[in-house]
Amino acid sequence: MQARMTNPAEILPDATKGIQNIYKAIGQSGTDGKVLELVHLRASQINGCSPCVFGGIKSALRSGETDERLHQVAAWRDSDLSTDAERAALEMAEAATRLADNPTSVSDEIWAAAAAQFSEKELSAIVLMIALTNLFNRINTTIRVPAGATW
Repeated sequence: MQARMTNPAEILPDATKGIQNIYKAIGQSGTDGKVLELVHLRASQINGCSPCVFGGIKSALRSGETDERLHQVAAWRDSDLSTDAERAALEMAEAATRLADNPTSVSDEIWAAAAAQFSEKELSAIVLMIALTNLFNRINTTIRVPAGATW
């Protein structure tokens, strides 16, 4: 399969600059990189974005994540391999990604669980990572970027 078009962020390079600035801010937040990789992977799984799942797994492995844990991200609720902080972040990623399924989006309970595990700076990075992932997912699925492609 071939993409319908070149990635819009490549056609409009100022978009890439903006995305890179958000990534830079996320990286400077002090948030555990593994948590960020997990929320990226889970949102991408939900959205069916094969390039983001592929790239997310590669990136998570480079960050020291294990195959065993990555194989259980889709079923994190049934896994004993996630920390309480990771569970809170994954639940937030799911709620924020499945907006059409839940009109209240991230409930007060989900937010409170995450806020109990992360500082406001870390929560900011997690929220931005979820939002960026959803942006990437929507671009990739709209233009039909094939699995294995990365930005």
